[in-house]
Amino acid sequence: MSQLVEPVVARKAGMSLDLIGAWPEIVGPRLEEGCRPEKLVWPKGYGDETTQPATLVIACEGAFALRLQHEVETILSRVNDYFGYRAVDKIKIVQRAVRQVRPNRKPPVGPLTASHRDTIREATARIESDNLRRALERLGESVLRRNAVRPKGDGR
Repeated sequence: MSQLVEPVVARKAGMSLDLIGAWPEIVGPRLEEGCRPEKLVWPKGYGDETTQPATLVIACEGAFALRLQHEVETILSRVNDYFGYRAVDKIKIVQRAVRQVRPNRKPPVGPLTASHRDTIREATARIESDNLRRALERLGESVLRRNAVRPKGDGR
């Protein structure tokens, strides 16, 4: 697949799939989900003996822009280390949505047994407010379902 995509990415964006693949290591975990390399803009006359370094255009979601600005020098250094020479001398940040599949951050939950339901009912039986009792029952169910999948001796 990469043999088909690589020439298109190189022609359209002026960069390789390897840079895109190495991006999380280049920017680190604080920035990887909010920005991505979009293209390398090479100056006119690219390929001549007097080739100037490129400008790396990075697409960035609004919330990450300030954080990215503070890391520009570090990112420039890491990108150039990746290439093995001074390939990039500027970074241009463009604000746009960076669509990535985000991992499911919900904790795994186990089944709620009849014993769990009885425990919750006993604990909330004397609460007079219906709204408060229902809220505490939902909280108890959530806690017990999460604890049902946690290994014994986890300490949390």
